Amino acid sequence: MGFKELQFPEETVFLVTGGAGFIGSNLCEAILGKGCRVRCLDDLSTGKRKNVDLFDGNERYAFIEGDIKDLDTCRRAADGVDYVLNEAAWGSVPRSIEMPLFYERNNIMGTLNMLEASREAGVKTFVYASSSSVYGDEARLPKQEGVEGNLLSPYALTKRVNEEYAKLYTKLYGLRTVGLRYFNVFGRRQDPDGAYAAVIPKFIKMLMNGETPTINGDGRQSRDFTYVDNVIEANLRACLAPDEASGEAFNVAYGGREYLIDVYNCICDALGCPGKEPIFGPDRRGDIKHSNADISKARRLLGYDPDYSFADGIKLAIDWYKQNL
Repeated sequence: MGFKELQFPEETVFLVTGGAGFIGSNLCEAILGKGCRVRCLDDLSTGKRKNVDLFDGNERYAFIEGDIKDLDTCRRAADGVDYVLNEAAWGSVPRSIEMPLFYERNNIMGTLNMLEASREAGVKTFVYASSSSVYGDEARLPKQEGVEGNLLSPYALTKRVNEEYAKLYTKLYGLRTVGLRYFNVFGRRQDPDGAYAAVIPKFIKMLMNGETPTINGDGRQSRDFTYVDNVIEANLRACLAPDEASGEAFNVAYGGREYLIDVYNCICDALGCPGKEPIFGPDRRGDIKHSNADISKARRLLGYDPDYSFADGIKLAIDWYKQNL
């Protein structure tokens, strides 16, 4: 079914924090496509205005430049809102290892501010981005909610703490919260640049430019790469989730498993450079070797039924980058 058939009343107001980022801007676009109202809150530290410029002039869209570390900003943004989709955060496991204090302030304090502002505003449901990194060194596959290991990075810790705060806000204050543990999301508008860019857009851009990408490790690490439209579906379904889902966190993925070297070769084939050998570099600190999600809990409680396999998504992503880079 996907997200396109999900319906909300036109007067519904959504707040998307981090709305100028990769996932956030896609959420804004999907919500506006349903005729609903959306406020985009972003401090533009990692998000980009160009991601949301196409919404300017839409009377149902409002952009607020502000920082979730500021409680008053969060309160203004949440006032009169039905649903909050909290995407604002700093990503990247290796960068968090270099900057643990920065990550604590942004990812934990910022999310706590948004939880409090949402509670005060009487928001119907607070949906927030968690991460597959909360599984840490737990080696069993597929990853299942409730079976987590030791955390491997400050980034992972911030996401685990946010889950615990959200659970408390449901238990203590009655705020409906739903956490979404994203597994390696990719798709249109994902930034290919910078030292901490995700591998798929980085591979695509470098190969399009005739450059040779570096794969950290031996390329035999595996991931449950998840196309962005599956994530949109999960967010919108979470808004309408039954009470049984409140205070819980859910895996959001396709339920597949792709080896990084195979992903690289797939992109090479699609871009007309088959057989191009990558450079192999050292493993990244804090990274897990294998990741694959059990999505049965999300299917059962959220009605989540992802439409896009990795093969479907990578074709769409490559086509987008060909047109936009």
